[in-house]
Amino acid sequence: MEESRILAIDYGKKRIGLAITDPLKLFAIPHSTIPNDSKTINYLALLIKEKFVSEVILGNPVKESVEDSELSKEIRKFKEDLEQFCSIETTLVDERYSSEIAFRRIIETTPSKKKRRNKSLIDKNAAAIILEDYLKMQNNT
Repeated sequence: MEESRILAIDYGKKRIGLAITDPLKLFAIPHSTIPNDSKTINYLALLIKEKFVSEVILGNPVKESVEDSELSKEIRKFKEDLEQFCSIETTLVDERYSSEIAFRRIIETTPSKKKRRNKSLIDKNAAAIILEDYLKMQNNT
């Protein structure tokens, strides 16, 4: 039996960044960036099955005041759809600064300016940062 993994989603109106743990759930690995369209839920269902995903973490960009952002309502609807279609528990986590941290990390590690402008690189790395933070929280409890 394959060990289960955790999938993190950085939700965006146009693109969705994905990151996944290793089977021991120690590391967050940027996976891919997919278009946010009518095929998204089906793609995620397939990925969840193929990678033995047992839990999904969904970034929710709350405001500084800890109120929901404008995107939060759309994210909550996406969470419901994902849970219903894939029969998987999905946890909302604060991801306020994940894209900024991902961009800084990419600048530090990617010498090519052309590659740095690739928004899909930011999205999947933002998902990895969301997942890293979640794993740290889990290990501290």
